[in-house]
Amino acid sequence: MSGIVIYLPQAGGDAGGEPCGDAVTLRLGPGEAARFGRGSARTPVELRLADAAISRLAGEIRVTDDHWQLTNHSATQSYLVENPEGAGEYLRVPPRRAGAPIPFEFSRVVLPTRGSATVAFQVFAPDHVYLDPDGVGGQWGSRTVTAYSLDETATYFLVLVALCEPRLRDESPVAVPTTPQIVERLRGHPAGGRLTARAVSSHIDYLAEEKMRIGDPAGGEPRREARRNGKREAIVGLALRFGLVREEHLALLPPRAGAGTQERETAR
Repeated sequence: MSGIVIYLPQAGGDAGGEPCGDAVTLRLGPGEAARFGRGSARTPVELRLADAAISRLAGEIRVTDDHWQLTNHSATQSYLVENPEGAGEYLRVPPRRAGAPIPFEFSRVVLPTRGSATVAFQVFAPDHVYLDPDGVGGQWGSRTVTAYSLDETATYFLVLVALCEPRLRDESPVAVPTTPQIVERLRGHPAGGRLTARAVSSHIDYLAEEKMRIGDPAGGEPRREARRNGKREAIVGLALRFGLVREEHLALLPPRAGAGTQERETAR
C-alpha cells in the first residue's frame, strides 16, 4: 500500500453557508499519521475542523502497510466511518477507541455537531493488495500484487468507463469526453446520476494520481485546461492499452439517449 489521501472539502461559514475555509488534501505514507480536531496553538492538528462541538484533539489517522486506522480521542462522542460506494455500510468508532482498522477503499469520516449538518472528510486508500489468482494458497513472500487495483463497483470506475466509452464504441481517435459531458452521460445512473462536475473532476484526479500513477502529461506548468485534457487522454490511453476497461464494461453505463432502438436492432 503506497498510502492514503485525505480530503477535507471547503468549509461552510455561519452566514448563509458562505465558504470560510479552503479545501485541504493530505497524503500519508505507511507509518505516517495525521491528527484532526478543532486544534489550537497548544494542540496543533493537521486537519482542522472548525466546529465548537468538536474537541481540540478529536482523533488521529494512522497508515499501516495494508490499511489505515482511526483513533477516537473523544471521551463522549462516537464517530462514523461510512462506505459511500457500498449499500449503507458503516463502522461506528466508540469513544476512546484506539487504532480501529478501516477496511473500505473509499471512506467518509463523519463527526457529530450541534447543528443540523455534520462535519465530514474523505479518506482514499488507493492500493489495496489483491492476491494473484494463480497463486492462491502460496506463500505470502512470493505473492504478486495487482499493478492497477481497480474496483469495478466503485464510482471512480464508472467515471473511467464513461471516459473510455467513445473510443470503445469507435476505434478512431475521437475526443475524450469533458467533465460536463461525463456528468450528463451518467445522469440516469442510480449512483452516478448524483455526481457534480467537481465530484467527477475529483474522481479523475484520483484515477490519474493514485490508481494509475500518471504524472503531468504535458510537463512543466501548462495552462490548466491543457493539463486537464492531457490527464484525461493519458487515463484513457493507459486503460485501453492494458485492457483495464473493455466493451463488456459499457453495460455499467445507463442507456444512451436516443440510442435504445439502434442498440436493440444491433443486438438482434
